[in-house]
Amino acid sequence: MSVVATSSAPGREMLLDISQREANRRTVALLLPLAAAILALGAWARHWSAGPLVFGGGLAVLLLGAGFWLYKVRQPRLLSLVQRLDRLHAELEDSTGLLLRDEHQTSFNLLEQLQQQRIGARLAALQAETPYLLPFSWRPTVLVTAVLLLLLAAGMWWHRPAAAEAQASLPVHFPAAEKPARPGQAVAAKLLDTRLLVQPPTYTRRASFAPTNLSFSCPTGSRVRWTVRVNRATGTAPVLELGSKRISFRSIANRPTEFVAEVPVTVSTLYRLRFAGQVSDDYALDVVPDQAPSLKIQTPKPYTLIEFGQSSTVPVRIDVRDDYGLSEAQLVATVAQGQGEAVKFKEVVTNLSGQLRGQPRQATLATSLRLPALGLTYGDEVYFYVRARDNARHLTRSDTYLVQWEDTTVQDGLTDMSMSVNVVPAYFRSQRQIIIDTEKLMAERPSLPTATFAERANNLGFDQKMLRLRYGKFLGEESESGSAPQPPASADTSHEEHAGEKGTEAGHSADDGHDHAAESPAGGEAANSTTALMEPYMHRHDDAETADFLEPAVKAKLRSVLNQMWEAELRLRLAKPAEARPYEYRALRLLKQVQQQTRAYVRKSGFEPPVLPEATARLSGDLAGAATPRLQQQTTRPATQPEIREALRLLAALRAGQAPRPADAVVLERAGQAVAQAALQHPGAYLTAVRALRQLSANARASRAACVTCFTPAESALTALLPMPPATPIRTSSGSRLSQRYFQNLNSR
Repeated sequence: MSVVATSSAPGREMLLDISQREANRRTVALLLPLAAAILALGAWARHWSAGPLVFGGGLAVLLLGAGFWLYKVRQPRLLSLVQRLDRLHAELEDSTGLLLRDEHQTSFNLLEQLQQQRIGARLAALQAETPYLLPFSWRPTVLVTAVLLLLLAAGMWWHRPAAAEAQASLPVHFPAAEKPARPGQAVAAKLLDTRLLVQPPTYTRRASFAPTNLSFSCPTGSRVRWTVRVNRATGTAPVLELGSKRISFRSIANRPTEFVAEVPVTVSTLYRLRFAGQVSDDYALDVVPDQAPSLKIQTPKPYTLIEFGQSSTVPVRIDVRDDYGLSEAQLVATVAQGQGEAVKFKEVVTNLSGQLRGQPRQATLATSLRLPALGLTYGDEVYFYVRARDNARHLTRSDTYLVQWEDTTVQDGLTDMSMSVNVVPAYFRSQRQIIIDTEKLMAERPSLPTATFAERANNLGFDQKMLRLRYGKFLGEESESGSAPQPPASADTSHEEHAGEKGTEAGHSADDGHDHAAESPAGGEAANSTTALMEPYMHRHDDAETADFLEPAVKAKLRSVLNQMWEAELRLRLAKPAEARPYEYRALRLLKQVQQQTRAYVRKSGFEPPVLPEATARLSGDLAGAATPRLQQQTTRPATQPEIREALRLLAALRAGQAPRPADAVVLERAGQAVAQAALQHPGAYLTAVRALRQLSANARASRAACVTCFTPAESALTALLPMPPATPIRTSSGSRLSQRYFQNLNSR
């Protein structure tokens, strides 16, 4: 019995057919949500000012992604297909891979040939029972398509109100409309209604809208479209009078009775429509300007001093607001390093735009100034400000803030406190160095013997004492008994008594450089009187309150410095550096405040008379030209806005019952021009008054009765245009009723 070997081509074709059917199902599962996504994107893009650009970009991204995915799906992957078929169908006996082998490339044995024929027959039978051998779930496709269809419906539903508003017709009022045509007479051409559509600028991110009134407001830079409809086709088109401009409408194709005009607006103005010899009422077009962003720095304060021991990081918090949206924010810091002519400046810009995602209208920006990272060291300064831009590229800058890092090593601050008196002490250890040595001693305490630790602490106490005594000289202290100033000597205590005391450190010796002349008993009374007279002008060395040239505020701080140094010295002498350190820090802080105080001298200025010729004017008694010349002129104040005042008088007479005359129309028209000029700046406030004055003028020209309802808006607008009158003095009553009756009775007598 012989076995005939068959080719595996029919088996491969069956596998390719199964792969093709699987790819078709995946293609349909992709195209359904893709079509729904394109429709939803188109529905929502109509609401955006940049809708075409957004729709084109989104469509390109969707098509490119779908094309790449379809390319991968349509590629046959027979090896993966065979593995899935063996895993899902047990009757294939994990032998479906034999259908992929070609007998021309590989020699089959008898068992493989039989198994290949057997699997091919079973696979054909399975495919005859069901066309799809691999499972597939349509649930994700259905869910995604349903969500996209809901978005499509929402986009269409959201668009309907805007479309309805755009198609709303607004009637235009013509005050001089003609009477209805008689039977048999041709109907006169007239403008029936108009439709408005406003498209705000792109940076506002506002959708197009249709105003519900012919007087409306819109953002600056908007494009306004007027669509008017007339009763019959004519050879002339309506004209739009927008302020001082005249714009002709253009006809719409296939619509002979409709015309359209589109104009960008940037300023508030009045407009009206003119057609077939008729002029409509004036309507207000109020343009809302785009405001620049507003900045408010919450922290830090305008001046910040980083004292010794404080953190070198300064938090910065800014509130930013805008009417349409913020796009950019930066913090610009200028670092100043060095002193005198060797100052160097460096500018560092920190971008804060990352915190403005989505272009919000209001945001709180937070950052920090790390002084070491900016290159600052002790004594340097940094000036910074914040600038922000909105979507229209309007720029706003905040005030400049200063952050100064205190330099505790500068010791020349006391050289200018004594008003040109050379009181600079000799060299001594600084308070900052004592603090550094104290902290070093505390860090080395575990490794030091008790005696060594006590000796070093005592030496620091001695250094603190020398520093205290040196600074005590500025308060007139000449003793080492304490840091507090000695009480002043009593007025009845003679100088010789202090000099003669033994064992008192505040006493004077015979060779201290002062004149201590002995006084005779006979001249005691004269000496006492002389001492009393010279007391206000004497410089006493034994009185700390008058032995210096410092101001009281500076002396008070210096006393606090000496008290803190005394407390620190006491604890250092007792070998307690940990307890002495707070007093050392307080002494350093107070000392730096005293050193950094400055004084300003402002020269007194006033009237300087001219130099008189001494040779000719001396002892002459001629005072001509000596006094300050005064030129006076009495002039009458010209009447302001006479046309408005005349119109107000005329309106008052008409309200009282005076019959209107044609000459009154000229007065009202002059006042109407002034009101119209004000209405160009504020259309909403003066538009009603312009219409009222125009109606009163028309009635006066025709000698008709005046419009009663037109008096109030016209008088209010004219009164508002007049300048405020100067305040007149008013006599006010002072005191109680009893005091008023007293003065009345006093005057009656």
